[in-house]
Amino acid sequence: MLLNWLSRRLAAYLSKEVTRHSTRTSTWEAMVNTLEPGDVLLVEGNTRISVAIKYLTQSTWSHAALYLGPDAGLGTSDDGEAHVLIEADLEAGIRPLPLSFYRNTHTRICRPVGLDEGDIHALTDYALSRLGHQYDMKNVFDLARYLWPTPPVPTRYRHRLLAFGSGDPTRAICSTFIAEGFQQLRYPILPVVKTFPANDPDCEDCEIERFRIRHPSLFTPRDFDASPYFRIIKPTIEGNFDYRAIDWEDQ
Repeated sequence: MLLNWLSRRLAAYLSKEVTRHSTRTSTWEAMVNTLEPGDVLLVEGNTRISVAIKYLTQSTWSHAALYLGPDAGLGTSDDGEAHVLIEADLEAGIRPLPLSFYRNTHTRICRPVGLDEGDIHALTDYALSRLGHQYDMKNVFDLARYLWPTPPVPTRYRHRLLAFGSGDPTRAICSTFIAEGFQQLRYPILPVVKTFPANDPDCEDCEIERFRIRHPSLFTPRDFDASPYFRIIKPTIEGNFDYRAIDWEDQ
């Protein structure tokens, strides 16, 4: 009971905003018209826990949400807006929410390539099955240690410091939850790649590659940005962008 009370208090403290919303990099209309089911929406984040995640990963991105679209059956908000995203929230656990929640936030769209309708359906089913699961508070206690003050952890060790957790399948952090969904499709994010001799008599030096799935707890939001298997989509230039049409103010 005491641990649960401490966890709730710590989660509330770490969820408090400590900075203003960062400058968005595309118009709202462009984002709405660009997102597709299966996209991963990376978020800069402006809370206390975001500070720790961005420090440990040396990245702009501290949070990730999965876009499934208005037809995914995620319900609606109190004002009738369709829930199109699903994410693992520190206090609420895995929850659906409308896109407008991140309307004024610095975001990045990472898009998997080649998913078909069946893949999107499987990804949606997986996400819906996880609704209500709680955030892994073991990670929260681990992360909290890196806030008072931020310690001088060598860069090569920072990423692995996020690979903690209780191991309880009913708990997740934002990137772990999404990574597990893609790995169930056997879609690569940042797999371990090993090379072996091809045993080709016509090519002594030829090698073949085999991929090995990494444990989902090892993934952080930045990995979707760094992955060579996700396309970075910038809504501003996806349309008919013409730099000549910009109305510059004379200095």
